[in-house]
Order: sequence, then structure tokens, then C-alpha cells
Amino acid sequence: MNDTAALPAGWLLTIAVLAVAVLLLLIIRLRLNAILALILVSAATALATGVPPQELVPVLTEGMGSTLGSVVLLVGLGAVLGRMIEVSGGAAVLADGLLRLFGERRAPLALSVASLLFGLPIFLDAAFVVMLPVIFSVARRMGGSVLLYALPSTGAFLVMHALLPPHPGPVGATEIIGADMGLVVVLGLAVGLPAWYLGGYRLGLWLGRRHDLPVPAIFGGEDDRELDGPPPGMGVLLFLLLLPLGLIFLNTGLDALAVAGAVDGDALWVRSAAAVGATPSALFITVLMALWLLGWRRRHGGDVLDRLIDRALAPVCGIIVLTGAGGMFGAVLTRSGIGEALTSRLDALGIPLLLAAFLIAVVMRVAQGSATVAATTAAGFIAPAVEASGGYSPFQLALTVLAVAAGSIVLSHVNDSGFWLVRGFLRLDTATMLRTWTVQATAVGVLAFAGTCLLYLLS
Repeated sequence: MNDTAALPAGWLLTIAVLAVAVLLLLIIRLRLNAILALILVSAATALATGVPPQELVPVLTEGMGSTLGSVVLLVGLGAVLGRMIEVSGGAAVLADGLLRLFGERRAPLALSVASLLFGLPIFLDAAFVVMLPVIFSVARRMGGSVLLYALPSTGAFLVMHALLPPHPGPVGATEIIGADMGLVVVLGLAVGLPAWYLGGYRLGLWLGRRHDLPVPAIFGGEDDRELDGPPPGMGVLLFLLLLPLGLIFLNTGLDALAVAGAVDGDALWVRSAAAVGATPSALFITVLMALWLLGWRRRHGGDVLDRLIDRALAPVCGIIVLTGAGGMFGAVLTRSGIGEALTSRLDALGIPLLLAAFLIAVVMRVAQGSATVAATTAAGFIAPAVEASGGYSPFQLALTVLAVAAGSIVLSHVNDSGFWLVRGFLRLDTATMLRTWTVQATAVGVLAFAGTCLLYLLS
């Protein structure tokens, strides 16, 4: 039960604005550590919105725990895999391959295209962490700001994560609204690829040139070779990068077949394959394969690999806690009912359904941070209106889903755990994140919605 339901909508909106403003003031102006600032503002927001003092600590820890439960394995395992690829010389091999294929002048485009493919089946945070060693290696090789290479990749990950199944936001919105999954995929590509090229790649290049930042030493550098010997071959590296994709595709493919009735979703082999294809399981299996292919098979002892894993996990501990604190702030805002208050104000304006779908998703995104929650919640608000009208074609239903999905990535800011994850790995300050990541996410979402509107007018 929501303890804050009795508070007036105007008071809730005022609290939300003040909470974000105070958080930015503490971090940007007063230079308070972001983790401490998030805890302090989360606690104050919870109390201001009516959470009883005796429930304050459980509310905060549950919000952080739910985020860490989904993030800690992805980030930790991704960091181990990334460091193994980096310090074995594998990242340099992959970087050389991409540069040969696309040419050195198109290095950011090469990384962006690779991120499009890699981000299709894998959640943004896991895909970003695994791709980072390649991004860093290319950045060291080519020179210039690390953002010139990182932002074109993050733009690609944003498009894949927000607009296309099998990611949970568009999948949930599709099921709630009752659209056809295959049509959502086709139209999502039609809308997403232009949004990626303009908002992800081109805007990423422009933003990257405006901020000159060095390559962080998170995974070690090319001179930090803990796994000596010749670098691994391209075949081994592609296998390690494609293995989690294949396992996750197996999971999502079986889910689709089960929904279609082609396989028995309750069969033991289906449930076992789904467990293997879950993202944490897929990354864990890939890490074990990396230990074998890059470590044990090349006669590196257990002590060397154990030390490598420790060094991989040490730099990301702070990032994991920071991401959990961001999720805690988002959970407090969700519990407060701020999202519902904003949505009710928007609903009273009587705007067209497609625009309402987009704006409600934006409101939920701004209020609580999670793109998945924003998409599924907005779809829940829109679905009754869609059902009541009864006059929407499958094409229009799919576009309504995409309008929701586009709104779910707009204005990513300090209550989004992904915001803090990217900030931590790229070693950016909060102000720079707002000027780069937030701008890019907003541009991708707005461009995707513009494409959705164009297709809707043609339908």
C-alpha cells in the first residue's frame, strides 16, 4: 500500500523538483560524494512524502537491494570478462579488426555499429561493460577524447535497449497493449535506425568532440599485460563475445516459441535452456569459458587468474554501490506516488493518444528513472484507452508501443541507475553526464518518437 497516497499532487510534484535540485546542488556545487548525496536526498524525500521514520531504513535498503540484485552480477561478471579480454591483448586485436574493416577515420562508426549488434539481446549495462575494453583500446590507439568513441556506442545501446524486443520495456509494453511482437520489431528497426544514426552516432560524435577526457584506467591498459604470451586469435575473441548473445537469443527465442504454442513452456528442457540463457547465467558461462581459453589453456596458473579477478572487481565496487544508490532514489520516488500525480495532471489535458503515450512514459521516466518501469507503467495507463476505442489496426498498435518505448529513455538523469553506471565507468562528473548522456538519451527518444509519428500519419 502506498503510504503517500493522501498527499496532494501539487505537494508531491514540489517535493520531486526540490529533491532533484538539492541532489544536483550537493553533487555539483558542494562536491559531496554522489553515493552519500543520494542516500541523504533519498531519506529526506521519503520522509517528506510520508514514509514513517520506523520504515525509512527498510524502504531505502529495499530500493537499493532491488537494483543491486539485477546489477551486481552483470557489472561484476562483465568487468571480469572485460579485464581478461583487455590484459590478454584481446581488446587490441578486436580494435585492429574493427579499424581494418571500417578504416581508422570511421573508428567511432565501427564501435557504434558493433554496439548495435551486441546490444540487441543484452541489457544496456551488461553490453556496455563488456564493450568498454574495445572502446578504450580504440580510443588509446586513435587518440582524442574517450567520449568521441564511447558516446556513439552508448547511443546504439540506448536504441536497442529502449525500442526493440527482447528487452523488457518494449516486450512488456507490447504485451500490455496487445500489439504484434514481430511488427514491433520491424517498425522498431524502421524507427530506431534513423534515431541511432542521428541521435546516437552523429550527436555522439559532436558531444564527444566538445569534452576532452582521457581514457580511464579501469581494466588496465595495453601495457598492463597480466596474461603474457601472444594475444588470442580473432576467432577466440569473437566466440567469447558472441557466446552470451547466442545463449540469450536461445532464451528469448524459446520464450517466443512458447507464447506461440510451438513448444511447451513448462517442459524441463525449455525451462533449463531459459535458465542458461538468462543474462547473468550467460555472462557467468562466458567468464568460465574466458578463464579456460585465455587462462588455463594458455598455462596461466590459478594464482594469476585469481589476482586478475580481484583486480577486475576492485575498481567496480564503487560503481556498483553508486548504481544501487541511484536505484534507491528512483525507488523512493516510485513509492511516493509522484509518477501517478504527474500522469493524472497530464491525463486531464485530453491530448491525442500517441502523444499521451509518449508523454506519460516521459513523465514516468523523469519521476522514477527506470526505462523498463516507465514503458510498462505508461503502457498500463494507455491500454484501457486503446481497448475502449477498439479502432486501432495492428500497425497503429505497434506504433503506440514504440511511442511508449521512445518516451521511456528521454531525460535520463540522477534517479536512473544507468546514469550512474555510465558515469562511474567513464569517470565523468555529474555535470558532464547531464550535458552528454542525458542530452543523447533525450535526442534518441525524441527522434524515435518523431519517426513513430511520421509512420502513424502514413498509416
